[in-house]
Amino acid sequence: MAGHSKWANIQHRKKAQDNKRGKTFTKVIREITVAAKMGGTDVGSNSRLRLALSKANAANVPKDTVKRAIDKASGQSNDNFEEITYEGYGPKGIAVIIECLTDNKNRTVSDLRHALTKHGGSLGTNGSVSHLFRKVGIMKLLNVTEDDLLEHMDVVEIEDFEMIDTDCIIFTKPNELFNTKKYFESKTVEVVDEEIIMDALTTIEMSKDDEEQISDLSSKIEELDDVQNVYMNASLS
Repeated sequence: MAGHSKWANIQHRKKAQDNKRGKTFTKVIREITVAAKMGGTDVGSNSRLRLALSKANAANVPKDTVKRAIDKASGQSNDNFEEITYEGYGPKGIAVIIECLTDNKNRTVSDLRHALTKHGGSLGTNGSVSHLFRKVGIMKLLNVTEDDLLEHMDVVEIEDFEMIDTDCIIFTKPNELFNTKKYFESKTVEVVDEEIIMDALTTIEMSKDDEEQISDLSSKIEELDDVQNVYMNASLS
């Protein structure tokens, strides 16, 4: 079981995203377009598109908006977004990973460098902090006890789990995310908030003042149109 609340940090990031609903729409639609361009429009064979559509549903993105994004990916648009992951450092030397979809790398780098520098951080080189994270799938199972979960452990491969009140957060290998979700749904377990994230292997405890500075940095980075996700190894209360 997780020794600390990873979910608290994940919730903090999700809240920062959810507080900017218009920005969230833009980011989700961009992800749908890129996912469909890269892997095709068949959700049965395109797991990235399935995940993007799941996020769109959770964000209440209108269906016609989603359809236009998929149509856009079918060759009807000249938009050429590039996937780039940047690494860097925040206040107190915390590690930061920033996933972007951009059509202008110079603009993106300039915006990120400005945000990080303003908050006492800096951009790093490729590989400078990525070894401090691992890619995992996560999802929340509603109204599930630890005993309930143990009944399924022989059937599904779970890397880690965390109990939060009456719910359970489980961590899986990225390529097992949808199979695991499908399995629990077949057992009439309600599954929400599934996504693939960069999970910090260890976290750094922060003082209250440091937390405020880091939260402000996270918000400023999230506000950038080119940024899809921000991950840090700071432990936030």
